[in-house]
Amino acid sequence: MTTANLLDFDLEGLAAFCERLGEKRFRATQLFRWVHQRGASDFAQMTDLAKSLREKLATTARVEALPVITQHESADGTIKWLFDVGDGNAVEAVFIPEDDRGTLCVSSQAGCAVGCRFCSTGHQGFSRNLTTGEITAQLWFAEHFLRKHLGRAERVISNVVMMGMGEPLQNYAALVPALRTMLDDNAYGLSRRRVTVSTSGVVPMIDRLGGDCPVALAVSLHAPNDALRDDLVPLNRKYPIAELLEACKRYLAHAPRDFITFEYCMLDGVNDQPEHARQLLELVRSSGVSCKFNLIPFNPFPASGLLRSPQPRVLAFAKVLSEAGIVTTVR
Repeated sequence: MTTANLLDFDLEGLAAFCERLGEKRFRATQLFRWVHQRGASDFAQMTDLAKSLREKLATTARVEALPVITQHESADGTIKWLFDVGDGNAVEAVFIPEDDRGTLCVSSQAGCAVGCRFCSTGHQGFSRNLTTGEITAQLWFAEHFLRKHLGRAERVISNVVMMGMGEPLQNYAALVPALRTMLDDNAYGLSRRRVTVSTSGVVPMIDRLGGDCPVALAVSLHAPNDALRDDLVPLNRKYPIAELLEACKRYLAHAPRDFITFEYCMLDGVNDQPEHARQLLELVRSSGVSCKFNLIPFNPFPASGLLRSPQPRVLAFAKVLSEAGIVTTVR
């Protein structure tokens, strides 16, 4: 008999599962807290659940994390995990500690179908969508590992960015319950402002996310005009820049932050000239989208045929934007 992985459920899903077992809703809330707040995977430990429920769970449910293939810790405290998702596929999650926050970068797909020229995941091709449980498992594992590792009882991860492998909005059905678990006060209790979904611009799903589960939005822009973006981000041929910016504007009506973050990968001689920066300014001013820019120095890999912009050029580009009054950071 197949058992249900409880990491696949948000609280509503878990309540429905408990109902099928003949249990009341408050039992689902207790169970949800045990799994996510305490990191418990053994039902026998869940001492305030009725023995009869624990016995039912032992035969119908499990809490299953992803097997860790490798774990790499850098001198600055950054930890990178490679998780096994079966059939020879692996996904990555990265914990980035800063003075005022702990950020976890989470994957949504094994591979990616968007095929952006500067993205090594895109060059690997697309294997499959992750399940809700596989998305949530990255946070579940990292949070409870870090608490033990750092000897802390309170929450370690304060921010989650859906910026790992994959296009989150092309895995929408699995993404939204995972986001709801991240936000739920009975689980991780993260602020909507501190959970960010990064998209290459799946316009209809940006609109749906605004209605279903508004969180902070980052958009991979990477070019100031359609001709260049068509080449760098193939999805642009389906949802060109004007349509994308209109969707961003609509999203701001629901968003927990009053700006959209535009991600811009700096590619040597491709999109990094002062005129590109001026075109970007014109673009965002005419669209009326309140935004910030995050300039990302490209991380070269052989198959891309692209090079990283020299640092002075990145800084000159940033200067054009920031002098025009747009908050601009360089990753």
